[in-house]
Amino acid sequence: MEAHAHHKETFITKYVFTTDHKMIAKQFLVTGMIMGIIGVAMSLLFRLQLAWPDKEWPILEMLLGKWGTDGIMDPNIYLALVTIHGTIMVFFVLTAGLSGTFSNLLIPLQIGARDMASGFINMLSYWFFFVSSAIMVASLFVESGPASAGWTIYPPLSALPQAVPGSGMGMTLWLVSMSLFIVSSLLGALNYIVTVLNLRTKGMSMTRLPLTIWAFFVTAILGVLSFPVLFSAALLLIFDRSFGTSFYLSDIMVAGEVLSNQGGSPILFQHLFWFLGHPEVYIILLPALGISSEVISTNARKPIFGYRAMVGSILAIAFLSFIVWGHHMFVTGMNPFLGSVFTFTTLLIAIPSAVKAFNYITTLWKGNLQMTPAMLFSIGLVSTFITGGLTGLILGDSALDINVHDTYFVVAHFHIVMGLSAIFGLFAGVYHWFPKMYGRRMNKSLGYIHFWITFIAAYGVFFPMHFLGMAGLPRRYYTNTAFPMFDDLADINVLVSYFAIIGGIAQVVFLFNFFYSAFRGKKSEQNPWRANSLEWTTPVEHIHGNWPGEIPEVHRWPYDYSKPGAAEDFVPQTVPMSEDEIANGH
Repeated sequence: MEAHAHHKETFITKYVFTTDHKMIAKQFLVTGMIMGIIGVAMSLLFRLQLAWPDKEWPILEMLLGKWGTDGIMDPNIYLALVTIHGTIMVFFVLTAGLSGTFSNLLIPLQIGARDMASGFINMLSYWFFFVSSAIMVASLFVESGPASAGWTIYPPLSALPQAVPGSGMGMTLWLVSMSLFIVSSLLGALNYIVTVLNLRTKGMSMTRLPLTIWAFFVTAILGVLSFPVLFSAALLLIFDRSFGTSFYLSDIMVAGEVLSNQGGSPILFQHLFWFLGHPEVYIILLPALGISSEVISTNARKPIFGYRAMVGSILAIAFLSFIVWGHHMFVTGMNPFLGSVFTFTTLLIAIPSAVKAFNYITTLWKGNLQMTPAMLFSIGLVSTFITGGLTGLILGDSALDINVHDTYFVVAHFHIVMGLSAIFGLFAGVYHWFPKMYGRRMNKSLGYIHFWITFIAAYGVFFPMHFLGMAGLPRRYYTNTAFPMFDDLADINVLVSYFAIIGGIAQVVFLFNFFYSAFRGKKSEQNPWRANSLEWTTPVEHIHGNWPGEIPEVHRWPYDYSKPGAAEDFVPQTVPMSEDEIANGH
């Protein structure tokens, strides 16, 4: 307790090298938002190119320099933008923005702990992430161009420095950045696991944990088990690039020169990459689903439907996510029997996912719905999770997937099911826990404007892409004007780009609301949403150690909303059970 007593902090120890989990959560969030701005800006640039491939855009020359001569985007930089956009959004925005921000903020507060198990390791986790982000951004300014092998960095493009301009120094910086990112993720995940297992307050059994904590806990386990595999894949790639090994290269010729490499297999890299890559989908999704569980139950004023089924579905998704990676590789010449095994496991993962969707809908059913911006984004998540999940059934079936593999159908699917669902979960979490982070409320009207424009624009961008994919339009082509059979699809690309620009502008509303409210927003009371979980029992003013006195004891689960016989429509976890409740086995 004495270690958490109040002591004078300098600017450096409070805001820069802080070990307080609440401040580290803000550091992750703001850094993730900056990376998000960069990632979205890149997507708008290449949407300009796709919609109007022959038009001159002076802004391209200003932003891209030699890569945008005369306002025309260079094909090499197009592929680089797609690569870095994907990398930034998947790892630096969604992984860090959800796990880094909300695991840090909520795990100690919701389980009743003074702080993380190790504040120092927590601080290291953020700073590895920050340095990793800085290197990724710096790679944009390399003379030969940033990495451009797609965000999946398949060899041989990524393994041969001489292959394309973006295979040189930019690719090396990509690998260094991702290695540091993996170190950050592992440090954070180990801290989260130890904190949840060891530092729960008295009475906080595993079955009384909020679903947010279950989601963060299982996500951390996924990260610890899968990220080292990507680290191994990157390490072998560095060996192939710099030390003449042949893990991924065999019988290859570049610019008329026959290379000495033999015996390697680029398919090996795909196996290693997707062994991380599919759990990574759920490393991103599970925290968003956990956040939505909390927001939906609180704002429906109803207990979450099927708590144990929800926990079971989180565990089932985590287990199954490790045995489905082959569905990304149906076109690699995989043995058809093995393909059928991966088809089976992929379709199987739809069952726990459907359990979550049905439980959200049942929680909403006949609830006393409080339509806060957080609630709207959570309902938006349920919508995108179902929509994107349905197209996942098509891509999970090898016979169907082969027809649309590497087309815009795949882009549409994973952006809706993973990208939008995770982004909506992130926004829901920011709106819901903003009073906990900053002691103020975000403007509700701006929140509504932000939600509706974002929701409509998001579907406007990604829904038409399904039709582009079914028509056979390949992804990652910087222009389709060389293929007359795609001429009729040009108007759809223009429509998609208009929606992308509108959606991008809508995020300015959010950024203004966020930063204005952090300094000038209406001051919040201690429990603005009348919620049950422990974080709302802490004072509005942040203090070192979270609670000024003893840590409160927990007597019940966190979803006692609209309980018959209760004086209020919520019963916090700290309220002891009545004799009737004990008699009825609650």
